Amino acid sequence: MRKAIAVTVVAVVGSAVLTGCGLKSLGDETDGTGAGPDPAVSGSFTPKAPVPRGKPLDEGARVPSPPRVDDQDPTSVTRAWAILTYSHDTAYDAGPQDAVLRGSRYLVPERAAAEREHTPAGGTGSEWSVWAEHKAWTTVRLTFDDGDDGDVPADTASVTYREVFVDGRARGRDGWTGDGPRLMASVKLSRSGGGPWRVADVKVTVAAVPSPSVSSPASASSPPVRKN
Repeated sequence: MRKAIAVTVVAVVGSAVLTGCGLKSLGDETDGTGAGPDPAVSGSFTPKAPVPRGKPLDEGARVPSPPRVDDQDPTSVTRAWAILTYSHDTAYDAGPQDAVLRGSRYLVPERAAAEREHTPAGGTGSEWSVWAEHKAWTTVRLTFDDGDDGDVPADTASVTYREVFVDGRARGRDGWTGDGPRLMASVKLSRSGGGPWRVADVKVTVAAVPSPSVSSPASASSPPVRKN
């Protein structure tokens, strides 16, 4: 039996994170974002400019360093992947894809290559815009499902699954705080010949959350600085 595990990490995340190459394609049917009509049908689609990459992280960036990982423990790999993939600092990142790329070290090679080649287009979402206005990051809590409901396929020697719930709180450098994301990531991991576990597939379901809201200024301790 997998036990529920909760950890606190530093991240800026939200429904905008789903605009990453892999996450969007896997979450199209379940992300609840209400995507518009098929451009081929409506005939009104206007291509959007690619979202630029963010600037390099330095000592001022409020995202976590890559965590210690046991490559033979799929839960450890999933946790590390979620921490980096959903860890954003809007003072540095131009959009969610920047963190997706940071988390690509825990993907299978084919998927990692696809993320590196992906050029996100269009906007980054209303939540991201609010966070960026305040140069925000968030603290995020990860909780692993114990798998007792029977919905997760049985493990094999080369394939296993994990489900992790992400819940967060946004914090701005100006003292602003607001609502963070709530989503469930169903993660498929694979390995070959007893090698390291890597994320092969992800399906994301976004939970309903209120619109980003302003609160009174609140102090927040600085999270660890990411080191390359």
